[in-house]
Amino acid sequence: MSFFGDNPFKGTNMAGIEIIAVEEGAGLTDFIDLPWRIYADYPKWVPPLKKEVRRVLDTHIHPFWEFSERILFLARRGSETRGRIAGIIDHHYNEFHNEKMGTWGFFECADDPEAASALFTSAETWARQKGMTSMRGPLNPSANYEAGLLIEGFDYLPALMMAYNPPYYPGLVEACGFTKEKDLLAFLIDGEYRLPEWMDRLAEKIERKKGIHVRLFRTKEEDAEFALIREIYNDAWSGNWGFVPLTGREMSDIQKNVMEFADPDMAFFIYYEDEPAAFCLIFPDMNPLLKRLNGKIGLLGVLKFLMYQREINGLRLLMLGIKEKFRQLGLPMLAFHHICKVMKNKKKYDHLEMGWTLEDNESINSLIEEAGGKKYKKYRIFRKPL
Repeated sequence: MSFFGDNPFKGTNMAGIEIIAVEEGAGLTDFIDLPWRIYADYPKWVPPLKKEVRRVLDTHIHPFWEFSERILFLARRGSETRGRIAGIIDHHYNEFHNEKMGTWGFFECADDPEAASALFTSAETWARQKGMTSMRGPLNPSANYEAGLLIEGFDYLPALMMAYNPPYYPGLVEACGFTKEKDLLAFLIDGEYRLPEWMDRLAEKIERKKGIHVRLFRTKEEDAEFALIREIYNDAWSGNWGFVPLTGREMSDIQKNVMEFADPDMAFFIYYEDEPAAFCLIFPDMNPLLKRLNGKIGLLGVLKFLMYQREINGLRLLMLGIKEKFRQLGLPMLAFHHICKVMKNKKKYDHLEMGWTLEDNESINSLIEEAGGKKYKKYRIFRKPL
């Protein structure tokens, strides 16, 4: 691709695709609005709130950009926008792992291989100019947020904060030279949830052990509770593939957003003696309502919430973390035992999505299946050397 003009990332390739870098104004609005055209024929897609997408992309507002940088590209064929992509560099990730990794995310594209190729070429060129030696994605904008390209499970609505995309996306990505790096799995528990008898007995035995107890989230100590969640999360996930620690500002941002719809009865900690050993966060799956809102909230959105909140009948297990030094105590079984009780008490919820988990985390994946979870979605992270 050749670039010309004042913007080094503006050019037209031989297929008639023009690439432009956008930042504000009409270009950014076009970037945000594009999915509504891409997904017009995909009824399972759940539109995000446009103001939230704008906020996440705003480098002056969202705390992720305090240690990261990005560039936004649009691909146009004539007057029609055909695709979009973000090139991202997460400096915290690169410092933590001693890598030079670029990231791509927020990718949306028509079934147009030339447009996809032009977008990826632009993102790769930018990352290479920044000194990166490889590129991974999709991460929107990191593994601490929305991650992966859906490759299995297209017949299901996406759960809260989980990705959805047309089935042709993986082909577009692979045609640009990206190959599988890691798959992420999601599990579904539906119907009347009951643990296998042996697991129930073992969980009760663990709970009777001296010093082990479950404590519910304390809403009156919200700031301290989220600080504790961050502490356990950063310990529990530190050895995992793709991990980057959550900063205090990032956790505060998550706290502000999720507490608007959280049910505190579904967040809990597990203690060993006086030390917090594990935590679990479960949230109502708001996606059926988000689908009704179609990207906007406003007064009509408030009315829709009042009218359709009964449609929120599912749960999403967002995080389950156990500190490294407590992993031999059987705490996952105790967590599943408590989750089972939560679902029985909250009768309006008839299913729970657990995920994502890494494909090679065999211990937790087999335990989820033993506990009644059905593997029903698979997401892929792709990688390419630059």
